[in-house]
Amino acid sequence: MKIETARGQVESEELGVTLAHEHFAVLTDGLSLAFPQTFDRTAAIDKAVRMANDAYALGIRSMIDLTVLGLGRDIQFIRDIAAQIPINVIVATGLYTFVDVPTYFRSRTIDDMSALFVADIEEGIGGTDSRAGILKCATDEPGVTPGVDMVLRACARAHKATGAPISTHTHADTERGLDQIAIFEDEEVDLSSVVIGHCGDSHDVDYLVRVAEKGVTMGMDRFSIDGRSPLETRVRMVVEMWKRGYGDRMVLSHDCVCTIDWFASVPDRDFGYIHREVLPRLSDAGMGDADIEQMLVHTPRRILEGSRVRVA
Repeated sequence: MKIETARGQVESEELGVTLAHEHFAVLTDGLSLAFPQTFDRTAAIDKAVRMANDAYALGIRSMIDLTVLGLGRDIQFIRDIAAQIPINVIVATGLYTFVDVPTYFRSRTIDDMSALFVADIEEGIGGTDSRAGILKCATDEPGVTPGVDMVLRACARAHKATGAPISTHTHADTERGLDQIAIFEDEEVDLSSVVIGHCGDSHDVDYLVRVAEKGVTMGMDRFSIDGRSPLETRVRMVVEMWKRGYGDRMVLSHDCVCTIDWFASVPDRDFGYIHREVLPRLSDAGMGDADIEQMLVHTPRRILEGSRVRVA
C-alpha cells in the first residue's frame, strides 16, 4: 500500500522503524511573517536535518510530524528538511486547540473545516504535491469545548471521507482520551485507525485498559518529557499494558520538537532517546525483539495504512 510522505508516496513496507509523534518545529502561527527576526529558518532546518540524520543512524526510517494549524505548520519548511534526509516524513492535517477555533472557522461549519482537511489529504498541502497522511486534533484539560468538538468531528468526517488515520493530543490525567473516543464513536470512525496520544503520561492502568478496549492504539509518545512522568514510570506502564495483552495497541515516540518558539528556553532533546534509554529497559523487563518491533514497525505501519475505505 502507498503511504504519503513529504517527498511523495512510498510503499508501506518501506516505512521500517517509525516514530509516531514528533515535530520538526512548533511555532506561533503567523509570528515569523509579522516578525521575521523571531525565527532563524536556516538554523532550524540545519538542526532538524542533523537530528534526523542522527536518528537514521540508529535505525529510524520514518517519522510522523504532527504539526498542524495551531502549531505553526509550514509545509515548505518540512519539505526543505525532508529533501535533505533519508527518513520518510509523514505530514499531518488538522487543527490544534484546547478551547476555541481560529476566527475564520467561527462562522463556518464542521463540514467546511473537514473539506479543508480532505483537500490536504487528496490534493496536497499549501499548493504543493505533498499530501497529508494523517489527521491531528487535541483535547486537553478544558475538555470538549464547542471549538474542540468542532475539530474532533471535522477530523472524524475527513477520516470517513478519505480513510486517513487520526492521531490526537490528550490530557491523560483528566482522561480526555475517553472523551475523544466517545465523539469518534458518535461519528462512526473506524477506531482501529485512531491513536489516542499521550497515554504514556498516565499512571492509571485502569484508564489505559478502558482506552485500549475501545480498539484504538495508545500513544506512549512522550519519552524524555520527565516533568509529566519519569522514565521508569513510562517504561512500567508500557510493560504493564504489554503483560495485559495490549502490546499490539501501542506506539512509541518522544513528542520531540527540534525548534519551538513557545518558550524563551527549552532543554535539548533528540529522536534517539527511546533507542538509548527505553528499549534496553523494555528488554530487561522481558519484552522480546518481536514485541518491540510490533510497537515501532508493525503498529505504526498499520495505522498509516488506515482503513482507506470511504464511508458514505
